[in-house]
Amino acid sequence: MRIPSDMELARATAAFERAGGVLGTSEALASGIEERTLYWMRDAGLVEALSRGVYHLAASPLPAYPSVAAVLRRVPRAVLCLVSALEFHGIGTHIPAAVQIALPRGVKAPRIAYPRIERFSMSAEAMAAGVEEHDMDGTPIRVFDLAKTVADCFKYRNRIGQDVAVEALQETIRSRRATPAQVMRYAKVDRVEQVMRPYVQALM
Repeated sequence: MRIPSDMELARATAAFERAGGVLGTSEALASGIEERTLYWMRDAGLVEALSRGVYHLAASPLPAYPSVAAVLRRVPRAVLCLVSALEFHGIGTHIPAAVQIALPRGVKAPRIAYPRIERFSMSAEAMAAGVEEHDMDGTPIRVFDLAKTVADCFKYRNRIGQDVAVEALQETIRSRRATPAQVMRYAKVDRVEQVMRPYVQALM
């Protein structure tokens, strides 16, 4: 394999730095990095594969949540949800076994060997409600806000555990990170008002 010139490596490094140290293959090519340069950098240890087709510049700090960054680079329509969103917001004691993402019904997620993902299908209304956009060390992150996440936890309580949902609600309300009214507004979107009302009333 031809060794890239110093100029090519400098341009490639600058492209990674502009993106916060993480680029997907398509993004790297679009930024002017030649495919053979990208693979040479990988083989030389200048970039590391976070996931298939997602690379991190070895000389730059890792993103705060490298698994999340890798997944959302591969699945740009996804929104971080449920226990992964709780972890992002700093709520609860549970750690997700996989990166949990929401996608519109009918949209398939690509197969990703690592990190493992858990996909949740949501209606168009639920996908549009309470979405926040953050910049995580150069990687755009879409995540449901805390009140929406709590309502989602009750909607999907049979998959993630009732204890996760109750803990999230209690900690969110007691820390005043969201109001009961905000949570119940999203409960209506998720059609879990009747399920959540007794738990919310107990905290008022």
